[in-house]
Amino acid sequence: MKFDRYAIYYTPQGSLAEAGAAWLGWDVARGQAVAHPEVAGLDVAALTQTPRKYGLHATIKPPFVLAEGTTADGLLAEFEALCTRLSPVTLDGLALTPLGRFLALTPEGGTAALNAMAAEVVRGLDTFRAPPSEADLARRRQANLTPAQEANLTKWGYPYVMEAFRFHITLTGKLPKGDLPQVTAALAPYITPHLPQPFILDSLTLVGQAEDGMFHEVHRAALSG
Repeated sequence: MKFDRYAIYYTPQGSLAEAGAAWLGWDVARGQAVAHPEVAGLDVAALTQTPRKYGLHATIKPPFVLAEGTTADGLLAEFEALCTRLSPVTLDGLALTPLGRFLALTPEGGTAALNAMAAEVVRGLDTFRAPPSEADLARRRQANLTPAQEANLTKWGYPYVMEAFRFHITLTGKLPKGDLPQVTAALAPYITPHLPQPFILDSLTLVGQAEDGMFHEVHRAALSG
């Protein structure tokens, strides 16, 4: 399959992966659509329209076009080598959390080791990233970036990396502020039983974005450093 962009994700496994794939309507590991569950009268398809194409994931290195002179095989080889140098990260758990106007799963406990691992991935694979287009830069700058975020955009092609990185697994698109409590209350009984305690991040996933916009798992690698 031909991919237009690549990214490095954390993708859950086990029951959380299955429940999350159904919630979003897309299984990134299998590369196929999944029927939505019935959840307390929610319009699940509408709530998850924006994040669906990405699959259940936390972004570690944001989507990028391959740089001139690099190849997908070279990226895969370097990704595998990098994962042998990275150690698993253990956190207290994951929690369903409002982030602005959308809902996500966020880590509980200290995140210093997690943030350091993410930064190493951003740095370690950056030779494979083509510079963003002027249109991409202009679109990102519409978000009123801080000076630090602007510096990240210039150096790394994305504002929310390094010290601006916040690990999160997105579950919805933007919601009307008044809907957050209702959707949270309805979603919690569905997703909470699948949340790990502790949360052990022991693998990363190279993913690719196909021509139809959907993301697919290319390769999962264990962190064995």
